[in-house]
Amino acid sequence: MFKPAYRISPQLLDSIKRIAILVHELNKRPVSDIVYAELLSAALVTSTYASTSIEGNPLPLTDVKRLLKTQPAHIRQSEREVLNYNETLKRLNAAPDAPFTTEQILSIHGGVVAGLLPEAHSGQWRRAPVVIHDPRSGNVVYLPPDHQDVPALMDDLIRFVQAQRGQLDPLILAGLFHKQFVIIHPFMDGNGRTARLATKLLLAGLGLNLFPLLSFENYYNQNVTRYFEMVGVRGNYYDLVNSLDFTPWLEYFTEGVRDELQRLDKQLTMLQGRPDQALKPHHQIILDLIEAQGYVTDRDYARHTTRAKATRSLDFRTLVEMGLIVRRGRGRNTHYIFPGAAAPDTHA
Repeated sequence: MFKPAYRISPQLLDSIKRIAILVHELNKRPVSDIVYAELLSAALVTSTYASTSIEGNPLPLTDVKRLLKTQPAHIRQSEREVLNYNETLKRLNAAPDAPFTTEQILSIHGGVVAGLLPEAHSGQWRRAPVVIHDPRSGNVVYLPPDHQDVPALMDDLIRFVQAQRGQLDPLILAGLFHKQFVIIHPFMDGNGRTARLATKLLLAGLGLNLFPLLSFENYYNQNVTRYFEMVGVRGNYYDLVNSLDFTPWLEYFTEGVRDELQRLDKQLTMLQGRPDQALKPHHQIILDLIEAQGYVTDRDYARHTTRAKATRSLDFRTLVEMGLIVRRGRGRNTHYIFPGAAAPDTHA
């Protein structure tokens, strides 16, 4: 069984206490639908941009925003990386209580590298040796475990997480998993992105009601060099395995979680003071109609309001831009539904 060496240092203990207070305070804060939708949209973009940027994706934030909004049919590899990460992140956000299993990890990896790696390497533990190079000098800095040992090491790590989930503080558990995953380097490519997404599943154990609004990847991306220095190791795995101390990484890791919670707290304070951050009565009519029948058309909306057609179109557009509804169909078949809802039978 994986038995990581670490100690609860004063710095680590202080971060754990401060995070617990922040989670408690954030859970008491009322957040309007419009604020939640705005912050969720921003968090998805930020997390996607940051995590792919860490791995060297060249797309700037403005291009990532445009790509996620337009979803073009013909894309380059760098754009595929971004879309893959975003789709996988949204899937995990929708199932925060999903079991933490080998199948889950392989599924995350398969989503991250879809269309980027051959099928033999997608969602599969690596079957060949790899070496880690210093991106600046090109020198070999780390030799991960032999590929023959990867299945057993990952099985050991996942069983450790399953046994400790609900017993060990989720901050400690998520941090230990993150670093050990990187040390094992179980895939040919996509290890960093998969590690960060899987770690989020464990951090959901913090019990924060607003958890999808967090973007831990952004903290790492602010100083990528420090992130790599803290999460990685140098040398040969077999020479290091019995002397690894996870404490410095856990201090850094929890510092990042605390930083992100503080950022969210400040952002909520700023947004909730804005007069435009509340749903208007006419917006609520649209949402109530969708709640009642599964969809709404302009004709439905017109029966419940005196607003002119051009104004009604603006109301729909506003809710779409907030991420509260999505548009489906064209012309006379245009209708609006909640994100992720199945297509309704609008002809019934």
